[in-house]
Amino acid sequence: MKRFLTFGMMAALVLLATTAAPAADAGKTATLKGWITDSFCGAKNANSEGAGCIKDCYNRGAKLELIADGKAYQLSNQKLAFENVGREVVITGTLDKDTIQVETIVPAKKDKV
Repeated sequence: MKRFLTFGMMAALVLLATTAAPAADAGKTATLKGWITDSFCGAKNANSEGAGCIKDCYNRGAKLELIADGKAYQLSNQKLAFENVGREVVITGTLDKDTIQVETIVPAKKDKV
C-alpha cells in the first residue's frame, strides 16, 4: 500500500510539472526587432538584399519567420509578414515558445549616427 501511494504521488508530481511549465510561457507579450526571412534560407537572407530570394522561397512553400537576436521565430500572420519582406521590422505579439501570434508589424526606425 505504501509503495502504491508513493507511486501515485510521483505520478501526480510529474503530471503537474509537465502541464504547468508550458502554461507559464503561453501568453507572454513580446516586442522583437529583426528581419523577416524564410524557412528555407533562414538567417543568410535576413537583410534587404535577400528580399527577392525570400519572396521566391515563400512562393515555393517556405514559411516566413523572424530572425531576432540570433533566433528564428515562427509568425502567425504570413500575409502581413510578406508585406514587410526586405526591411528591418518591429513585431509585437504574444509569444508562445518560438511562435509569435502577430499583433503588429512596423518598419524599424533607423538609428541616427
